[in-house]
Amino acid sequence: QVQLVESGGGLVQAGGSLRLSCAASGSIFSINIMGWYRQAPGKQRELVASITSDDRTNYADSVKGRFAISRDSARRTVYLQMNRLKPEDTAVYYCNADVIRDRYNTNMDYWGKGTLVTVSS
Repeated sequence: QVQLVESGGGLVQAGGSLRLSCAASGSIFSINIMGWYRQAPGKQRELVASITSDDRTNYADSVKGRFAISRDSARRTVYLQMNRLKPEDTAVYYCNADVIRDRYNTNMDYWGKGTLVTVSS
């Protein structure tokens, strides 16, 4: 089994910063793409940012220039640095990983349980 555990959420005022972390553990051969998604009340889950195994990044337009994703492959951890937070960033943030389970490239998609980020105005 594979587990993704997020941390770092909380309550912050608009304009503030938070750093989310997500650590992967379990039966992992390697990890392809890792990413952060978010889901606000009454809305669909959306991609916030993703990063490939060779550190290519992709961001939602709404967070470009404010958020930065990074990863520590040795520690199987992905981070999301969130700056200049806005009330509309309030959501549950989920970690996602495309995990290679064995040398035959058997891959599976895994999700964390989520961490709540609340930005007050």
